[in-house]
Amino acid sequence: MKKILIYIAMLSFTAVSCKKSFIELTPKDSFSVETFFKTEDQFRQGVIAAYVPLRDLANQDFYVAEMRSDNTHYQPYPSNRGTAYLFKENIDDFVDGPTNSNTNSVYFACYSGIAKANIVIERLKDADIAAAARNDIEGQAKFLRAFYYFKLVRLFGGVPLYLKEVKKADDAFVSRSTADEVYAQITADVKDAITMLAAPTKLPGKESGQATKGSATMLYGEVLMTQKKYGEAEIVLGTLAGMGYGLQTNYADVFLPANKNTKESIFEVQYLEGDATGTAPSNFIYQFLPRTAPNAYTNLITGTATNNGATGGWNTPTQDIIDAYEPGDTRKDASIAIAEGAYNGSDLLVVSANKSIVNYIPAAGKVGIPYIKKYLHTPHPVANNTNDNWPIYRYADALLLLAEALNENGKPGLALTPLNAVRARAFGNATHNITTTDPVALRDIIDHERRVELAFENHRWHDLVRTGKAIQVMTAHGIKMKQMYNYLSPASYNITPAKLLYPIPQSEREINPDLTQNPL
Repeated sequence: MKKILIYIAMLSFTAVSCKKSFIELTPKDSFSVETFFKTEDQFRQGVIAAYVPLRDLANQDFYVAEMRSDNTHYQPYPSNRGTAYLFKENIDDFVDGPTNSNTNSVYFACYSGIAKANIVIERLKDADIAAAARNDIEGQAKFLRAFYYFKLVRLFGGVPLYLKEVKKADDAFVSRSTADEVYAQITADVKDAITMLAAPTKLPGKESGQATKGSATMLYGEVLMTQKKYGEAEIVLGTLAGMGYGLQTNYADVFLPANKNTKESIFEVQYLEGDATGTAPSNFIYQFLPRTAPNAYTNLITGTATNNGATGGWNTPTQDIIDAYEPGDTRKDASIAIAEGAYNGSDLLVVSANKSIVNYIPAAGKVGIPYIKKYLHTPHPVANNTNDNWPIYRYADALLLLAEALNENGKPGLALTPLNAVRARAFGNATHNITTTDPVALRDIIDHERRVELAFENHRWHDLVRTGKAIQVMTAHGIKMKQMYNYLSPASYNITPAKLLYPIPQSEREINPDLTQNPL
């Protein structure tokens, strides 16, 4: 009898433990997907998480959007042919493929941000929070989703549209939408964001770094320009002037860490120097400095000694961009510096450092290696731990896009006002103002102005593709590069229409067979 009672008790326990309500109890001592998204503060934490992939994107974007152009190249490393170096070089040389980890990282960073934005947008539907807070949170999430998709569609073409939270495996297998469908979704999101978000409130002081109505307006303006909807773009971009934005007096001051999120900033990726919990330092300058083994070299430039032999030498300004600046243009000295030393083809053995601009002569022996200076700000006591934000949208960018829209919309005379506002700041006076109203000549002038004003901010490749000049410009650039550098292969710089898009990551296609590949 005792054995029977024990057996019955065991059966009773088993029956209870197998009840669905028992095995699916939500933990009471920690947050879960069922309990987290309830309060305004929790939703704000959720949307902040959707900003975080912007840093992952910024750490890769200069390879695909700047080094792909005629603005920058790389310092070769012939003694190391590992994929960590080859993949980056291949992007610049136009010989990249679907397994390239750097182009793939851009793809994954964007979708990481999209997934986080989708969770916020979907969970907000059932949230019991104030309308004003709801609009602000949803507006930020929709801005971010639109921004990530805009980056994806320009680099990869039509991509899968994920517009809801992925809750089961089947939700993850989505085929590619057309580019037009992606742009339609971007437009819907960014219009909602413009309506929901408040205008900048602290300008000309400091904004918080979060997206505002101005951020969404600027994004929409660039989307319209990319679609060649110049009339609509003129109207949209023209509204930014009434939101309190303006140009800093001096060009170099725009990039000072002390001027983060001030009147010229429309949107930028946030970084914070330090090693404490919650800090997220940047390290762009250490990737952009010439690669060298001696620790003393980086100390000459940054005040902090470190060996960047394995990480530096990327996004190196070309002679072409150095020559593009007009005499007297202060943007040249603010953007580019030269390191002098003896170059042996693998490492730069520095004997001195000179921060004035000289011509770059790519030959053995005594040479000057240019590097990007925009993101060099000292002191910072720890290497690879800097306080520089990454600019996404500046008011100067908005003015030049407006000038382009006006010119393409048959108003070249009106285009001179925003164009010359940018040039007057660059030269310190109005003596270099543009006066021609010939729309063809003005088109090239505006294109040149965008190149030098926004150099090393990841706009050049997108501008070349958007204006239809990518194949012509980069083919001519490739010819010059092959004449200068004997390490470039015959296959490099073979710029066909297929090269205007990057391949869909092979790893994604292996998981999702319905995901078609771009022409290679």
